[in-house]
Amino acid sequence: MVQSPFGDSMAARFIPTKRPMIITSATIAPMSRPMPEGMFDPMPEVLVTFEDGSTKSLFSFYPDEISFQESDFIGLTEEQAQDLRHRKDVSFLRS
Repeated sequence: MVQSPFGDSMAARFIPTKRPMIITSATIAPMSRPMPEGMFDPMPEVLVTFEDGSTKSLFSFYPDEISFQESDFIGLTEEQAQDLRHRKDVSFLRS
């Protein structure tokens, strides 16, 4: 049995964890211009909206290396979306 610093037993307590939020919409913007004109343009950025209405910029990426569609992110958690980016990046680097 686990004792807390306050002396009460924590064995019977359930401490709920917060469920990860699900992405309900995504936008990929803006795409850079073709080279050489777009050499110094900002990289495209994945912006998502979660089920609670909050928005966040997840990441930017090199569009000549990996690509995404907005629908790729719908229904994922932030961690799953980051994992998707990582897998695509690794796949590109191994090719």
